[in-house]
Amino acid sequence: MGRSITNLSSVTTVGLDLAKHAFQVHSVGASGRVVFAKAIRRNKLLEFFASLPPCLVGLEACGSADHWARELIKLGHDARMMPPAYVKPYIRRQKNDASDASAICKAVTRPSMRFVGLRSLENQATLMRHKTREMLVSQRTQLLNGLRGHLTEVGVIAAQGPRHARELAGLVEACDETIPFEVCEVLAPLVVQLRNLDDAIAQLEHTIARLAQRDERRAG
Repeated sequence: MGRSITNLSSVTTVGLDLAKHAFQVHSVGASGRVVFAKAIRRNKLLEFFASLPPCLVGLEACGSADHWARELIKLGHDARMMPPAYVKPYIRRQKNDASDASAICKAVTRPSMRFVGLRSLENQATLMRHKTREMLVSQRTQLLNGLRGHLTEVGVIAAQGPRHARELAGLVEACDETIPFEVCEVLAPLVVQLRNLDDAIAQLEHTIARLAQRDERRAG
């Protein structure tokens, strides 16, 4: 990786600028002197950190920061996440990956720095579950509005509200005589998607409720 493991053994603090493919690393020793500053490919990142002694590793809080922080902790490092706005004042030159990593390395050692708590994988899954439900509910609303709009074009209308839009979906599904066959045929895929969304949302809501009850029992 450009420098020997002997040199890397003196590393005490690392600034890690996260990315999709090439991660910028800025590491210093106890004296503050730069030991290693280079971009490392994703598939080599954990190998690099496994070669270091236990270090203080700074990361900016972002979408993948919790994952990488957990992996670094497994390797024995003290991984700490910081809000990007708190790191920004430490950027001393033109902003790029290298200067970001250097700024992260400086910021993580500051006594006044405020850190972001590490989320567990279970906690992340819980948040994803709620966000997924919100996304599917939004898609379902879009489908219902689409059905209503298309059927209005052929003179089939219903009162406002999701329940009435669902009645329209039922008419399409049954190919009701009030709807031209060609229109039923065209809109049938939307109804299929609507039913699939109903099932997925119901399953998510069941899981959310079950986990909430479990947490309440634990808290009690």
